[in-house]
Amino acid sequence: MSDGETVLRVRDLQKTFRVGFFRKRVESVRGVDFEVRRGEIFGLLGPNGAGKTTTIKMVLGLVFPMAGTIELFGRTGRDRATMARIGYLPENPYVYQYLRPLEFLDLCGRLTSMGAEDRSARGRAMIERVGLAHALDRPIGKFSKGMMQRIGLAQALLHEPELLVLDEPMSGLDPIGRKEVRDLILEQREEGRTVLITTHILSDVERVCDRVAILQAGRVRHAGRLEELLSPGAQTLEDLFVRDASPSGEEE
Repeated sequence: MSDGETVLRVRDLQKTFRVGFFRKRVESVRGVDFEVRRGEIFGLLGPNGAGKTTTIKMVLGLVFPMAGTIELFGRTGRDRATMARIGYLPENPYVYQYLRPLEFLDLCGRLTSMGAEDRSARGRAMIERVGLAHALDRPIGKFSKGMMQRIGLAQALLHEPELLVLDEPMSGLDPIGRKEVRDLILEQREEGRTVLITTHILSDVERVCDRVAILQAGRVRHAGRLEELLSPGAQTLEDLFVRDASPSGEEE
């Protein structure tokens, strides 16, 4: 894939939290840099606690950075029009438990200013696409974890966003469900969308991602195309993770 338009650019992103009774200082993100180009699937990888979700939340304006810059579609500011071009699946999607799938998607469509006909048509299409047609009359509170991920994906895709941000989208899915989600992600790229995905399931990364950035302790340790990263010295992505997890690889 040739270099294309940059949809998302992150520069020197930093975030520190104060936690616990003694307000201990925890550096969650420590100078993260990466770019996501139009039409690609970009993987933000790392073990639990590496800073992936915090980075995603800063990109979306849900958490404010202490330093650094974020450009979305060439703009550093946040407005409704810019955010309407993004679809987001959080790591642990929460929905109103008493709503049924189409009711929930109708609510999401209203929040993105979709018309009634579009909400109805797109809602039903997304329910079919994520494999929840059998559960139309079931309250979402009765869904399994895997089904919750599916309805979360449906709402992220509902308004046909240009940039799809998926935080651990395979979480809670069985092998068949993971394959279905992988196919759905690849389908989005074929339709011209850009996908930013965070995950620690490396086998899924190797099947779908064009380029990746690997986070360890809040820093980007490796970034680039998969074939470049898997050059002599690291036969698999697991090798890169193991190398970074060693004491000599940590930076304080």
